[in-house]
Amino acid sequence: MAADVFFTNMRARSGMGLLDKLERLFDRAGIGEVIAPRDLVAIKLHFGERGNLGYVRPQYLRRLVHKIKSRGGKPFLTDTNTLYVGSRSNAVDHLQTAIENGFDFAVVEAPLVIADGLTGRDYETVKVDLKHFESVRIGSAIFHADALIAVTHFKGHELTGFGGTLKNLGMGGGSRAAKQSMHSDVLPKVDEEKCLGCMRCSEWCPAGAITVEEVASIDHSRCIGCGECVVTCQSGAIGINWKTTPEAIQEKIVEYAFGVLKTKPAKAGFITFLTDISPECDCYGFNDAPLVADIGILASLDPVAIDQAAVDLVNQRPRLPGTAIEGSEHADHFRAAHPRIEWAFQLDYAERIGLGTRKYNLIEV
Repeated sequence: MAADVFFTNMRARSGMGLLDKLERLFDRAGIGEVIAPRDLVAIKLHFGERGNLGYVRPQYLRRLVHKIKSRGGKPFLTDTNTLYVGSRSNAVDHLQTAIENGFDFAVVEAPLVIADGLTGRDYETVKVDLKHFESVRIGSAIFHADALIAVTHFKGHELTGFGGTLKNLGMGGGSRAAKQSMHSDVLPKVDEEKCLGCMRCSEWCPAGAITVEEVASIDHSRCIGCGECVVTCQSGAIGINWKTTPEAIQEKIVEYAFGVLKTKPAKAGFITFLTDISPECDCYGFNDAPLVADIGILASLDPVAIDQAAVDLVNQRPRLPGTAIEGSEHADHFRAAHPRIEWAFQLDYAERIGLGTRKYNLIEV
């Protein structure tokens, strides 16, 4: 049976701006129905790395906060700390970055809570009994919330092809230690002929696994497989060496998404922004040129269907000139950006374990 996915485009007029259209999506998708009076409602989003401008604008979150409060809910904005070295690896830096990016109480009218605590050790264990994990470690604030709304900025991703709702829930809902276990099948390798010895990779390696003499060298016994060096390398000298299979990390992320939603039966809703669709994750201190023009906003109660609809809508749009995929022969925009990654694994696996369906009815609002 197909799931309903509600969509609004980027057109606006007097009296019906994008903020108003977001409220209509919220209502039509039935997201308000998952909220009961006095519910503590986690709004799971990505605050954006310092220097990145691709994240969802805080003004949208303010409207969602108003909608949740109108239902009697008590909303808070949340995310977990990052594994890699950056501006969000502990709660102090994470909150500072969020505020710098506009997610201040004065703007969003809701508190910010880092879900896995000061240093990423505040989590609860959820039993899942799936292919890769018997149990998963979920950020405590997400675990203990009564309801959850995942607000996702849809974009490409170098390890999963695209980053959508499932990744927002799975990788974004896990503690720092959980992120390591999800990444652990990914080991980078150095092309010595391309390496410039600039030391950028070693400075950003959270495990201290990279040393640089004339060229970089990676100690795989210490490497945690976070993939940070792959993107920070400006000469393209570091690529991903898949220790097992490319689908493993996608399946692990889905199992964590399963764990997050297991604690929220009939108490979760999903909103996805198809804007500034960059080829890589918002975890980097930059955002590359968008692959296609802004498309709109999606809302659904099905996390699999909303991701499938988002992929389809992006791939139906013509590519913008001057992007990272210009000249690629791949018809699929995300395969063009990351040719070795088959993004469908995450959707197939999520459907198989009962998270939702890839079949959807797209309903324009």
